[in-house]
Amino acid sequence: MKLRGLYAITPETPDTEWLKRTVADALRGGAAAIQYRQKGLSREHAEAQARTLQALCHASGRPLIINDSIDLMLAIDADGVHLGRDDGDPFAARERIGTGKLLGVSCYDDFERAFRYREVADHVAFGAVFASPTKPGAVRAPLELFGRARALGLNTVAIGGITAANARQVVDAGADAVAVISAVFAAPDVASAAAEVVQACGG
Repeated sequence: MKLRGLYAITPETPDTEWLKRTVADALRGGAAAIQYRQKGLSREHAEAQARTLQALCHASGRPLIINDSIDLMLAIDADGVHLGRDDGDPFAARERIGTGKLLGVSCYDDFERAFRYREVADHVAFGAVFASPTKPGAVRAPLELFGRARALGLNTVAIGGITAANARQVVDAGADAVAVISAVFAAPDVASAAAEVVQACGG
């Protein structure tokens, strides 16, 4: 599967009911995939949340991808995992999760990292492309990386400060999908905010 359009990343919260409601709204607004991102909860709490989101995503025919944790991905049989620089070797990860699951790899502003993992990554993420409220100190990634990666046939995701107002700029530069947290989940109407990003992406 190639990611296209809005790739919605969940904010961290212990409130499972709020998370369930807002993810359902994001899916209703057209999110093509959901990434579950949670670093501060107990394993039991995180697994319960992830299972709740897995049911929502599958009912909508969209994949759920787990941030950082292969163990959690395997425990709930999620559709994939996304790994950052400190989350282990993508080659080893591919061997562990098999070929039937999605593997995303964060590449920041590093084209060589994307090139290195091109044979095992289903998609690579570059960012932050704009100033990000989630990670204000994140390195900035130039938009030209997306065109270079697309020329290699890589499925690319842009992350960092993306909104409905600037999503088209990133897609025009060559990004296949945009990863969004705040512009969707911090909006007063999550479904409408998601739909605006989807429309900006050309969907």
